[in-house]
Formats: sequence, structure tokens, C-alpha cells
Amino acid sequence: MPADLRDFIRDRIRRDLDGGSAGVVTRFPPEPNGYLHVGHSKSICLNFGVAQEFGGKTYLRYDDTNPEKESEEFVESIQRDVAWLGFDWEGPTFASDYFDELYGFAEQLIERGKAYVCSLTADEIRKTRGTLTEPGTPSPYRDRGIAENLDLFRRMRAGEFADGEHVLRARIDMASPNVNMRDPVLYRIRHATHHRTGDDWCIYPMYDFTHCICDALEGITHSLCTLEFEDHRPLYDWVLDNIAVNFHPPQIEFSRLEVEYVVMSKRLFAALVDGGHVTGWDDPRMPTLAGMRRRGYTPAAIRELCRRIGVTKSENRIEYELLEFCVRRDLERAPRGMAVLDPLRVVLTNFQPDAETLTAAWHPQHPDLGVREMTFSEVLYIDRDDFMETPPPKYRRLTPGGMVRLRYGYIIICDEVVKDASGAIVELRCRYVPESKSGSDTSGLKPKGVIHWVDAETARPASIHLYERLFTEANPNSANYLDVLNPDSLRAMEGWVEPAVVASDQRAFQFERLGYFVKDAVDYAPARPVFNRTVALRDSYKPKVP
Repeated sequence: MPADLRDFIRDRIRRDLDGGSAGVVTRFPPEPNGYLHVGHSKSICLNFGVAQEFGGKTYLRYDDTNPEKESEEFVESIQRDVAWLGFDWEGPTFASDYFDELYGFAEQLIERGKAYVCSLTADEIRKTRGTLTEPGTPSPYRDRGIAENLDLFRRMRAGEFADGEHVLRARIDMASPNVNMRDPVLYRIRHATHHRTGDDWCIYPMYDFTHCICDALEGITHSLCTLEFEDHRPLYDWVLDNIAVNFHPPQIEFSRLEVEYVVMSKRLFAALVDGGHVTGWDDPRMPTLAGMRRRGYTPAAIRELCRRIGVTKSENRIEYELLEFCVRRDLERAPRGMAVLDPLRVVLTNFQPDAETLTAAWHPQHPDLGVREMTFSEVLYIDRDDFMETPPPKYRRLTPGGMVRLRYGYIIICDEVVKDASGAIVELRCRYVPESKSGSDTSGLKPKGVIHWVDAETARPASIHLYERLFTEANPNSANYLDVLNPDSLRAMEGWVEPAVVASDQRAFQFERLGYFVKDAVDYAPARPVFNRTVALRDSYKPKVP
């Protein structure tokens, strides 16, 4: 990203550096309980971006304190996604790297009278926490003595108690106007196997206790997080103020990335996967970074999106069209090719076997991409949408008795429409004009339209997946997301692709007049190509943010 970007976080970093701060150390701390989604990209680009701009470093730290939901699969997927976006990290580190230190700090709080073991159930704790207008009720176990609390906590660590039998709570203020400060839980019992520590631990720290301590231990100079953690900042500060650490990072909040027609919840994504509504976390319809990568979205486009929306404290939901605009802009340089999705057979009645081989540039504005050869034979395929028996006014494609130019090829004239017994059109019988070869046309004919085509003799059959938005409403939520799933989010077609596209080492292409497509990263094989449409060619959208 440009070094001259200005926002309240970068301005804060500049002031800190001017005031003598030794450097910039940030962190990106995902929980490995699912795949990253496009909402995470803003935090990734911000944390890694500011560290790069100011000569610092960024830790990739996994918040792995919830063993029932975490796995190595998710750990590996997160690293793939961060690397795909173009960033390098320190580490990776894990909250579990610090389990011994975290436990020691918990005992320290107990010894200082700042934490106690509570034997209320989770429901009882919720009922006594109070409301936004009413204070909470102190736990009957709040006044346990230090020795008893240490004994109970150590027995929790030793595995003597069942899940939920006890928790460790901070002793702060049950009347605090900030509900997060009403004796929050710091540790709970979970007899579950951890993906890294196995069965070494049966008590696990809570996020609000873990996160700030890990920040301090790693020397994070600017703990950047989204606005939902603003109310947690007093607890972040309280923990660090009441334990023996030598460093106290500042927590700074910014607005999260929200996109229309998208949900930003790993829990909902897991429900979509488990419910069979999508094929997996990397389904190209999913707003996970893995799904977007498989669909053909580029890391440069995601980074450009984050640059355009900037960093503020104002919550807003951006238009999905802005994301598509950034993708189109980056893919404009992709090589061109031709594909036919719904083939209509065209027979050239005057075909000459010695017709010249055709050539076409991979991209008319980028000659460095070179050219490809195209064959031209007696039978061609055009898209069925490019022919109409009774056309409306200003129709510019093929009609009975009409003519059209084949892209990079010849002008053809439709002489006869062949139908089957049911009246469906099965074939067009046409003449081509030999003198009309593209680039050396001497025919004098001026057809109004140009259409794409493939040679039926050499074209390769291909599965072509047309993707639309996963949801039909701009603001899906956890209550209605299944009701607003788009039944037409995937349309699979069996079409034909020119052979040079299949033979090319390139992965992304513009199929002329159809959109940008990518070879599927999972199912593609040269013997049976599969292409995913990344984005259509619509380009009327004009972004509000330059």
C-alpha cells in the first residue's frame, strides 16, 4: 500500500514514533475455528500494512483457547490465506504457547485478591450479571479466601472437577456500568483434547484474559481490533494493570468491513457447509478467502478494496459492486479467449478445406502476451442467444438472411434454419465470405454485429459454472440467512472452449462477451476442464471512493 496513506491509526503511529516509540509491532490474531472471510481482509491489510509502511513486523498469532472448535485444518488455511494476500509474518505464534505464563498470571491475580473461584453455573452467572440499567449481584463465592481460591484453582488445573463445576472470575465491580467489568470469567474447565497441547490442560483461559497478555508478552506496540471490542478495552487494561508485566500495549479500535449480500460469521459459514447448502469452506460462492480465491478473485483486488474503503470508526456496509469493480479492474489484463455456453450448431455450406489458419492476440492492448492460433472448419458453435428468428428492433446479432462477423474470423450469412420435429432450432446453415477475413477484409460488407464462436472440430468440452450472489437480500443475518439463500447462485453449464485456452498455463481468462473466468483449482483437469465465472463484464458501476 502507498506509504502516504492517512487515517487516524497511521496518524497515531506517526505521533508515537515522533514521541520516541522504538518501532511498530502489530499482530493478526484469528481463532483457528474456521476459514478466514473477506471481512478479515481489512484487519489483515491494516495490521500487516502499517507494519510494512513503518518498518515494523506483524505476528500471526492463533487464539487457540477453545479446543472443541479448533483444528490444524483451520490453522493451515489461515496461513494460506494470509500468504495469498501477499503478507509475511513473524511466527506463527499461538496462545497455547503461553499457557504456562497465562496460568501463572491467573495465580498472581488470586494472590493479589483480584480473582476468585466461583461455583455458580453458567446460567446462574448470567442471571446475576445484571442489565445495562441494573447492577449485577455479587457471587456468594466472591469472598472466598486467597488460600481456598488457590487450592480450588490448582485442583481445577489438576482435573479434579467436571466441566462447568467451577470457573475463575476477576474480582472487579459488579455495579460497573460496563457489563464486561462485572467479574468476568477468566478460566473455565474444558476436558477436551487441544489440537496442539493434547490433554495437557483441562482448563482454558478466556479471550479477554489471553489476548492482552499475549500482546504484552510479544511486545505489540499497537493492538488494532474492530469496534465490537471497544467495550472490552477497560478489561484489557485492567488485566495488564493488575499483573506483573513490563509492557502495556494500547488497544485501538476501527470499524469492521461489512459487504452487502454477505454474512460475516464463521458460525454461519459452518452451518452452510454442514447443512449441504454449499460444497465446502472453499465453495466459490462463499465469501471466505479460500472461496474467493477459487472463484478467481485476486489478492490485488482485495487489497484495493481495503484501500478504497479506508480506516475509520464509522460502521458502514459497502456495496458488493465495489468488490466486483476492484476484481474487474485487476483482471482487465487477463488474456482473452472464446467459449460457447449454450451451443447452437452452424454448418458452413461453402467451406473450403484449405481455408487459412486464424490468429488472434491474447489481449489487444497487451501485445507482450503474444498470440494464439485458431482453427476454422465446416462446423462451428455459436451461443444460442446470438441467433433470433424474429428479432426486436436494433438487434445486432444473427438472423435468418442476416449477416454477422465472427470474432477474429469471417462474416457469415444465415441461409437456412433447421428445426427438429418439435420445432426447436437445431442447426443453422450459413455461408461464410472468404474475402472477409478479419484484418484483411476486402468484401465491402458491413455487418452490424460481432459474435464469439468456437470450432466444433477442435473445441474442448468444458463444465462452466456461473456464480451469482449467495443471498438474495442485501443485509442477510443470522435469523433469516437460510430463508434468503439464492436458489440460482450456481448455474452449471456444459459448453465448449477454444483449445488454446485449455492448453495455456494461464489460469484466468476473459471469455469475450461473457465475463472473467478461472480454471477451477480443485476440479480442473486438461481432459475435462472446469471453469468458474469470477465476475461478469458489467462495467457501468462507478465507485464513490477513488
